[in-house]
Amino acid sequence: MKRFIQTIKNIYKIEELRKRILYTIGIILIYRFGSYVVLPGVDPNQLASLKNQTSSGILGLLNMFSGGAFSHASVFALGIMPYISASIVVQLLGMAIPYFQKLQKEGESGRKKINQITRWLTVAITGFQAPGYLANLTHQLASSPTAIYPFNGTPPTMFFYISSVIILVAGTLFVMWMGEKITDKGIGNGISMLIMIGIIARLPFALFGEFVSRMEEQGGGLVIFLVELVVLVLVILVSILLVQGTRKIPVQYAKRIVGNKQYGGVRQYIPLKVNAAGVMPIIFAQAIMFIPITLAGFAASEALSGFVSVLSDFNGFWYNFIFGVMIVAFTYFYTAVTINPNQMAEDMKKNGGFIPGIKPGKKTAEFLDEVMSRITLPGSLFLAFVAIMPAIVRLFGVNSQFAQFYGGTSLLILVGVVLDTLQQIESHLLMRHYDGLTKSGRIKGRTATGMSA
Repeated sequence: MKRFIQTIKNIYKIEELRKRILYTIGIILIYRFGSYVVLPGVDPNQLASLKNQTSSGILGLLNMFSGGAFSHASVFALGIMPYISASIVVQLLGMAIPYFQKLQKEGESGRKKINQITRWLTVAITGFQAPGYLANLTHQLASSPTAIYPFNGTPPTMFFYISSVIILVAGTLFVMWMGEKITDKGIGNGISMLIMIGIIARLPFALFGEFVSRMEEQGGGLVIFLVELVVLVLVILVSILLVQGTRKIPVQYAKRIVGNKQYGGVRQYIPLKVNAAGVMPIIFAQAIMFIPITLAGFAASEALSGFVSVLSDFNGFWYNFIFGVMIVAFTYFYTAVTINPNQMAEDMKKNGGFIPGIKPGKKTAEFLDEVMSRITLPGSLFLAFVAIMPAIVRLFGVNSQFAQFYGGTSLLILVGVVLDTLQQIESHLLMRHYDGLTKSGRIKGRTATGMSA
């Protein structure tokens, strides 16, 4: 405790770090305040049906990422997810289209162009999602004729739809702007920080709800609740290992003498991540697994409807089995696409480096590829386990909202963002010769390829 208090004092002494933290907190407060600002024309007291709809499933996941703004019919209802979707699309285009590959190699100018394309794509995606959100909102409020009170029970006018779409698009762009400002002037990755805050905002309600349910006569009592917390801590520790786990490959650099100076002749290490794909495999797999839910509405036959209903059961065996297998497959796919052993071997060779016992060039590339394949297997299995963990704990009676914190994208984002933020704070402390946050002074964040949320 004494060390913790001293660390807080050291953080306060560093003016730049203090300003960055206060700036980040200020932006977060604005974001949380905006999550409760309801769309003009909607009665916030009659949103019970919308909140029930977003208590589980895909809408529950979206609601958690938005910090409850989705169920509040807020101006930030669509949150930052359209920007995340746009970033994923641009990232995939960078793997397949030469134009985007060229931009990625142009340095700062290319990065600015990619960011601009991502912003315009965010506007387009939000423009498509906003009418769908409003259609669902009006459907959920149909049973309450005065829910959209300016219209006195009559169907909403075109003005309501157009103005609401503009507000939702502007809200998403404002959230995106706040995330970028946190990255520039605050602490941590701004977009990831806002997602994490949205997730954490739901934790107290989920925790209290689970506590109340366990205290009921058939709930199991306080002992079961404490066991759930212990299991949650264990899953968090597994997630930390999944984020931080690396395999270090030694690289020896040959001595080079240029003039009177000697270069090389030292041994370094290449840290290969056990989970180099981050949360991207879970995102891809979830996107595909949501297709059956969409098809269910168009199914004409009972047989097809039954097949789709099986794959739409989040707690069912087949859904989670297929989900886990797809995560393993996507982990290998994404790792193979983002990490190029041939390029790594070529760069090593150009700089006079080699792996002891391995010939430079093709043999080095084959060795790196083999190592990546071996370490990706446990990484992908751990990732699949963490992803299906919410379904496993739901079988033991954990409510759906609290179960979401036991795994999946939400838990990995929480762990990754916290480690990244602590790493930045520790870097500021160590640069000014203060003690770090830990005795070792080494907190590892998500430094490898993953979702740049």
